[in-house]
Amino acid sequence: MAASLLSFNLPKPAPVRPSAAAATAGAATAPDSLNDRFGRKGIKFSEAADGGAPTVELTVRNGSSVKLTIPDAHVTSYRPKVFWKDDGFEEVLYTVDTPSRVRGGVGLVINELAEARPASKGSPVAATTAAAAASEWTVKDADSDSIDAVQVELSRTSGTLEITYVVSLYPLSMATAVIVKNKGRKEVKLNSAILSHLRFKRRGGTAIQGLRGCSYCVHPPLSSPFELLSPAEAMKTESSGWFSSEPQEKPGSWTVQDELITILNNKLSRVYSAQPTERLKAFYNTSPSKYETVDQGRELFFRMIRMGFEDIYVASPGSFSEKYGKDYFICTGPASMLVPVVIKPGENWKGAQVIEHDNL
Repeated sequence: MAASLLSFNLPKPAPVRPSAAAATAGAATAPDSLNDRFGRKGIKFSEAADGGAPTVELTVRNGSSVKLTIPDAHVTSYRPKVFWKDDGFEEVLYTVDTPSRVRGGVGLVINELAEARPASKGSPVAATTAAAAASEWTVKDADSDSIDAVQVELSRTSGTLEITYVVSLYPLSMATAVIVKNKGRKEVKLNSAILSHLRFKRRGGTAIQGLRGCSYCVHPPLSSPFELLSPAEAMKTESSGWFSSEPQEKPGSWTVQDELITILNNKLSRVYSAQPTERLKAFYNTSPSKYETVDQGRELFFRMIRMGFEDIYVASPGSFSEKYGKDYFICTGPASMLVPVVIKPGENWKGAQVIEHDNL
């Protein structure tokens, strides 16, 4: 499976061998059909009670679970076992139901950058084209070792790009991995990210650690259907108050993280990475491959691991979170935002995020 390309060390169970009838069914999306083809211990497909989009739930032996909406590859729940008591499960992801869709959770963002064309007669120069012509995600494969590892593989096409997305669950971690293949005749440039909206018990006890010594700049997030704060909202300054005593940082300015722990009480939107000019050198300091979130209210720590991506995006809503309720959240994850990923014809690019913990 595709996940093996990312060295996730998933045990290799017997491969899926769909029947001939199932093979001719193409990209079947009905839950019953999906269960017939891909269902197995720890992998269950279903449909929303209101007849909505099909979903899949992954479960491992210790009861940890992940829920995923198939057509948009949106991870809407991750409930790992974090305490030894029988009901010791906690929801990690922050989601909000809106009239149009569920927002938050873990979302994959891929934007293809169009070649800039000379403007004529006052027309704007084309800069970015989101994957508007992309097909919906469909299930390509599923694997399970029946005990401690399950995964589902989704795929879709977007122009000349063939995209695979693998969601894996283990007793102490979950992973989301993307593989993009360029099947066209020209190289493509992408901005991409795997953005996770993480739940915290209270604003005053939210932090991350592990980014000390890393350079960062103020930067908006990539826009996506899953966003809780749009790029414009993320960049709005916060009015002064109990939590807003720090000076506002200016977009485009670079700073080095001095503190061991970054308190996320205030509103911020940052990209931690090597500056683009630094990357032109033979040797330069990259952003850390992992860092930890700290939820003092629930006394929980989660390790965020990036693979393949150059940047780390971190945002906190400050007082803007109040419009969604009493719980607090942050948005973070690996990204390629400052310098696009270049994929030559016939080549692949792959990246991944792992959320793991040792709270037990």
